[in-house]
Amino acid sequence: MSRRVDIALTVNGEPVTESIEPRMLLSDFLRDRLALTGTHVGCEHGVCGACTVEIDGVSARACITFAVQADGSDIRTVEGLGTIAGMDRVQQAFRKHHALQCGYCTPGFLMTVRDLLRNHPLKTDDDIRDGLSGNICRCTGYEHIVRAVRELADERDGVRGDD
Repeated sequence: MSRRVDIALTVNGEPVTESIEPRMLLSDFLRDRLALTGTHVGCEHGVCGACTVEIDGVSARACITFAVQADGSDIRTVEGLGTIAGMDRVQQAFRKHHALQCGYCTPGFLMTVRDLLRNHPLKTDDDIRDGLSGNICRCTGYEHIVRAVRELADERDGVRGDD
């Protein structure tokens, strides 16, 4: 048995203190220790984006981040965005534009979009596609996702839309 390391972090606004093996991935910590199964694990190489979470407000791949690296950090997962009765605006836009099908990739897209809206101009649909290029969806063809993000970016920028 390997040595254990104590970590303390905040997850979705709740303080968490755990003793873990240093090699435990953040995705495994969230899913197995905290039962936050909205953080999906797809490729396990940081390529598909299904495991995207926010670490101190910046999107990151939980499948290639060790949980010990998050010690002292503020983590937000998809479970921390909203509820059915009170959805986050990104969740609302995805729902409105039918920007999901099977839903496996959706949590990672939601977390990525939050980061894109905070940190990138997204002036064109090509900007949106470029920003989303680190997230893979096998079902939607991306068009509805781009529409949802376009509406959010326009709303953020004070642009009036048609719908």
